Amino acid sequence: MKKSILDAMKERVLLADGGMAMELYSRGFFVNRCYDELNLSNAKTIQEIHQAYAAAGSEILRTNTFGANRIQLAAHGFLDKLEEINRAGVRLTKQAAGGSGYTAGVIGPIPMKRLPKERAEALDVYIEQARILLDEGVDLLILDSFPTIERLQTVYEAVASLSPPAPIMPSIAYEALAVDKVMLPISFLEVVKSWGVKIAGVNGGGPKDLLECLPLLKETAEDDLFISMMPDAGAAERIDGRTVFFASPEYLAEYTRRYVQKGASIVGGDAGITPRMIREMSSFLRSVQPRNVVEVLSAPKEEEYGDEAMKPIPVEGRSPFGRSLKKNFVVSVELDPPKGIDASKSVQGAKFLYEHGIDAINIADGPRASGRMSPIALSILVRRVVPIETIIHVCCRDRNLLALQMDLISANALGLRNLMIITGDPPKMGIYPDATAVFDLDSIGLVQDVSLLNRGLDFAKRPLKGQTSFVVGVGCNPGAADLDLEARRYEQKVNAGAEFVFSQPIYDPEILERFLKKIEHVKPIPFFVGVLPLSSLKNAEFFNENVPGMQVPPEIMKRMAMGSTREEQRQEGIKIAAEALRESKKNPLVQGAYVFPPFGHYERILEVLELSEVW
Repeated sequence: MKKSILDAMKERVLLADGGMAMELYSRGFFVNRCYDELNLSNAKTIQEIHQAYAAAGSEILRTNTFGANRIQLAAHGFLDKLEEINRAGVRLTKQAAGGSGYTAGVIGPIPMKRLPKERAEALDVYIEQARILLDEGVDLLILDSFPTIERLQTVYEAVASLSPPAPIMPSIAYEALAVDKVMLPISFLEVVKSWGVKIAGVNGGGPKDLLECLPLLKETAEDDLFISMMPDAGAAERIDGRTVFFASPEYLAEYTRRYVQKGASIVGGDAGITPRMIREMSSFLRSVQPRNVVEVLSAPKEEEYGDEAMKPIPVEGRSPFGRSLKKNFVVSVELDPPKGIDASKSVQGAKFLYEHGIDAINIADGPRASGRMSPIALSILVRRVVPIETIIHVCCRDRNLLALQMDLISANALGLRNLMIITGDPPKMGIYPDATAVFDLDSIGLVQDVSLLNRGLDFAKRPLKGQTSFVVGVGCNPGAADLDLEARRYEQKVNAGAEFVFSQPIYDPEILERFLKKIEHVKPIPFFVGVLPLSSLKNAEFFNENVPGMQVPPEIMKRMAMGSTREEQRQEGIKIAAEALRESKKNPLVQGAYVFPPFGHYERILEVLELSEVW
């Protein structure tokens, strides 16, 4: 049986749908129409919109009943169809949600200009609509977009008097909290907690606006209630009479990830959030909560692997790279695989790096969710030409457990022993609009499974009749928005079996020091600090605005801006990278550098290494 929506939220974050009104408007239904009545006269269109959101990944579908109360319907001449409209709204939504989705009955506020003077009369209007929605069996009742805490409380108490079988979610309009962005969010949560509600939300406002108030809401809520975030698509503009939102699907998706990291339990959208955006949000959501979430709170003891497990080969005996981890300051350079079938440029890049003393190259697995040559294939092509150590990235995004195990066993058989295990970015909208993310597990879970392979056990803990010899690496982001979460995940990766770590690029050594301080209690493993020379001021601005985790501090931006030409900015970028590496190297935990060549210019890496005095 399907779990209740409250029980489901205890296990994972649920994704809601987007805005019904904008979808109807885009289909030619102008705002002078009664959108609620379309449940009857254009039921097919309403169901198509619900189905589009469900297909995009929405688990919670909201009924098209925002204004389906007697006052609003009477203004359009549909008072006699009030019950029919509301019941049809629920039934259409249920059909699209199917057996596994949740149906949320929506009740919007009566506009002030139509609000009855008598309080009791107004409450009767809300109670009447709520009774119909509940009778049709909604899983959740949403009091949506109320403009003040006082009005929301009055309506909530009236609807709660029905002793509803479904939870009620009071959701306040962001504009009501924007007057005082600190005190009002706290006041809102304190008030709704006193009502005994289990879930409360904020809707409207841009993605950034809601993210700013979420920590205050979550801190006030503690563990007593769930928080829902339903942003608009961002700032809108009127063009030729239409309202247009310029936020991209990926922009909304990145904020989905941040909402989850800050503690939201439901994420969805309001005005301007389309099925296309919801689809990308679903992908990002799956990247931060894979199907099989593994918590590795402590390193397992050897006896926990069972009698059939083999003792792992010592790290130094698995590969030359494994031996180097305990000896020298090691430099690894990222080598992007080609987009096509010709790998000659990548192979020549590897040859250049080997001839100039680079210790290893690491090859990404579908970087930035693009369809490229596999890291296994490119590693073999490189090693036909030069004996440089290769580190292959293994991404959880594109393959299920079975395929991951097959690829890893194959890599070991081919002599590829160094791994960089990552959860991976979700598929981007664009040239692969139909790509779906797998995310059977995240990087922590895969590290744990690779540790099984190194002990002669497959992912189901059955004997392999042999053992792999992988050196297991992971990634980290010292500049993460939620540093405590990043530190916890880092600790779990080490507990699961990680043996080295590569960081995101660092421009401010203080950011690195702050992160290393957070993880000083964790068993030390070789730490490779990320280095990416900035090519220009525009390049730095792009990272700051578009690449999660790539924080370029204001003082660095100022230094880049001082260059009057692109060449001067390029040289300054090299100096900045060299300074960051030189300072980072002073920390005894830092045993290597993970260098990203800017736009494939490998010669700039040599300049950085020479200036940083690594060589």
